[in-house]
Amino acid sequence: MGPPRSKKRRPTFRRLLKTSGVKLENKLKNRQFKQQNADKKQRKDQKRMRQAMKGSTLQTPRPLETYRKRPEEEEQEEEFLESLPTDMMDEDDLQQMTTMARKASFITRDLSSCGPVHGGKKRSSDVVRSYEKVPRKIAKMQEKEVIHLLPIKDKSGVIPQSMERVVEKQPEPEEEDDDADKPDEEESEGASSCYVGLTPEQREQLRNQKLNGKKHCIANLASAIVSDPMNNMKCVKELRGMLMEADPSVAVSVRKMVMVSLMEIFKDIAPTYRIRPLTAEEKSVKVKKETKQLREFEEGLVSQYKFYLEDLEQTIKDWKQKKRKRSQAVGLQSYLSLAEVAVRCLSELLLALPHFNFHNNIVVILVPLMNDPTRKVSDMCCDAFKKLFQQDKGGVASLATVRVISGLVKSLNYNVRPEVLQTLLSLRIKEVEMKKDLEASAPKKRFMTNKDKKKNLSRMQRKWKKAEEKLEKELLEAEAFESKEKKIKLHTETLNIVFLDPEESAEAFESKEKKIKLHTETLNIVFLVYFRILKKAQKSILLPVVLEGLANFAHLINLEFFDDLLNVLQNLIQSGDLTNRECLHCIQTVFTILSGQGDALNIDPLNFYSQLYRILLRLHAGTPNYDIIIVLRCLDAMLTRRRKQVSLQRAMAFVKRLSVLSLHVLHNSSVGILAANRATMHSFPKCDFLLDNEIQGSGFYLPELDEPEHCNAQNTALWELHLLQRHYHPVVRRFAVHLSRGAPSEGTASLSVDLSRRSPLELLEDYSLKDMAFNPPVAPPGSKKKDHFVVGETLLDGELQKLVSRVLSLVEDTQPDFAATYTHIRAQD
Repeated sequence: MGPPRSKKRRPTFRRLLKTSGVKLENKLKNRQFKQQNADKKQRKDQKRMRQAMKGSTLQTPRPLETYRKRPEEEEQEEEFLESLPTDMMDEDDLQQMTTMARKASFITRDLSSCGPVHGGKKRSSDVVRSYEKVPRKIAKMQEKEVIHLLPIKDKSGVIPQSMERVVEKQPEPEEEDDDADKPDEEESEGASSCYVGLTPEQREQLRNQKLNGKKHCIANLASAIVSDPMNNMKCVKELRGMLMEADPSVAVSVRKMVMVSLMEIFKDIAPTYRIRPLTAEEKSVKVKKETKQLREFEEGLVSQYKFYLEDLEQTIKDWKQKKRKRSQAVGLQSYLSLAEVAVRCLSELLLALPHFNFHNNIVVILVPLMNDPTRKVSDMCCDAFKKLFQQDKGGVASLATVRVISGLVKSLNYNVRPEVLQTLLSLRIKEVEMKKDLEASAPKKRFMTNKDKKKNLSRMQRKWKKAEEKLEKELLEAEAFESKEKKIKLHTETLNIVFLDPEESAEAFESKEKKIKLHTETLNIVFLVYFRILKKAQKSILLPVVLEGLANFAHLINLEFFDDLLNVLQNLIQSGDLTNRECLHCIQTVFTILSGQGDALNIDPLNFYSQLYRILLRLHAGTPNYDIIIVLRCLDAMLTRRRKQVSLQRAMAFVKRLSVLSLHVLHNSSVGILAANRATMHSFPKCDFLLDNEIQGSGFYLPELDEPEHCNAQNTALWELHLLQRHYHPVVRRFAVHLSRGAPSEGTASLSVDLSRRSPLELLEDYSLKDMAFNPPVAPPGSKKKDHFVVGETLLDGELQKLVSRVLSLVEDTQPDFAATYTHIRAQD
């Protein structure tokens, strides 16, 4: 007969058509997999049974514990065995026992049981499985050790077996630590024993010898690595091992030299690309010998570079935690110097290898150190990130750093040093995605629905409306597509001039688009930090830096934030808690916004004009004239760019007050202020009223009033220009003469091309005293020398000279008598 038929009904042909082939294939695979598992399990059970039968016949039972018996007990046992009868078991019984032992059922069940052989298989398997789950650990007791043996199984269950073993007392932990520290102590004792009995000069000489030897060793290893890095990568490991120098006399110096040497080595041998780990498929493929050697070099380089960075990080952690090592090769007072060298090495690698592996790890290590109380470490990290922002052209490193800084500021609840946020001012962000923001914030054109058309329009009007909307949609799509094509074409043409290759220009255009996206994301994080501080920590020491940052990046702020930001800045200025510089930053931010995207906003910033007019006479007039720089930027945005929105009265008031301010500041600030006045007079030609003594209109000039619209500036004159014409600086005198003549562009009073074409900020920078040099240089004194010196008497007139000679002759003729004078005084007493 054939195999039994399955009771399961076979699917019909139509049902098979409905069932997908993939589903049938999966069912077949599952069925085969289950059958394979069942067969595998059966084979394992049979193999385990054969091993048990074989072991039971070969192994002889051993007692759990063996004790050595005394001679007296052995004699008594022999006498007892001799007294036993010899006919206790028949030959038939012995034969029956041997046959039972050869059967498998004799091992798997109890002798007293009369049930089937495998009747309790399921129950016994559960018991065994539950016992197997118990962890086999050595339970340690006091002065005893319990060893678990193989269990015994009967019909009642599994009976665990164990035995105790007496263990000797272990030494105390302190003694173990002492034993563990013996090698280190021996090394330190060996190092210190060399100096026993030596004079200080001999000790210093011995230390120099050791240090020179270490220097030669480091130099040899470094030169071997740099000369052939692919074959000498093992020397990097040997050099890195010298970071654990144990000799206390040279440990600090050697470790510092090794740190700096490894830093320079990695800067030299690191490739200009990022090394990624190989996949399993790439490892299995056979490659050329050169490719295999290159892969091994890259893998070794990445691993050694990682270990080196971990060593530097551990050095910094030991300094922060004041963690004392067992070897005591380096004292606690030397941790700071080692940490400073480690921070310096990390900073150099941050700037030299921004493209290489583990760059983000270096950023994560150094960003918290920007807020460190140690000024040297903090300044070192801040300077490194400023340089990184300035030289980062792609934007990837800047984005990663800004993210970590944002997390640090938020985690410390804005309790950080201002220098941390000061580094963000060095970001090279000049262009972001602004068009998308403008399109999203602009109101979109809403077309009528079919329901509205049927309700409000006739049939003919609906027909015309449908055609009109279709045409408008096509025009909008064509305009958007054309603008995008123009933009791509413009960039491509610009880049073709440089690359002269369409493919390269296309790649450059894509890289620029990617760069703009990265800059947009970076700037969003920066503004998020600034807005959080403006909202939650307005009285923090970070507020001046935040206002400066807003003024620096105000032209890139989204249009939707303008209203809220203007209200916040106005409230800050009116609160009276800000310094002059902070108020100037607020004003600069407002007018930078209004002169850019906010030009379309209908806002009258009259209050900000009044605030700047009030601050002008309270500025610092000393050497750090940074306030004047901000004032010149504000004046350019307030008066020159917005000349159509500014009244003549306001412009004349600012010209008058700036002329007063130019009398009190340094010469470079005076040059910048007079140049700003010149630009204002060119933008408002009617400001020449201030050069006339006649009164225009009614009222008197009120110099103490802080409202530029109502101070009657048209009724005063620029008398300050006459004082400035006697200034010690020649450029100030030239500008004063130029303005007093009405700022002409031609004639004798006009400025030279060098002065007229430069902005006020450029003039202020050119004539500054930052290099302790006067510009233009002062002419040296004349080289005419006198043949002889004039006697002092010839400087007096005749009568005075006769009087002096007569007095001197009287003094020479009279001789003082001190004895007579003394007796005369005693007589009076």
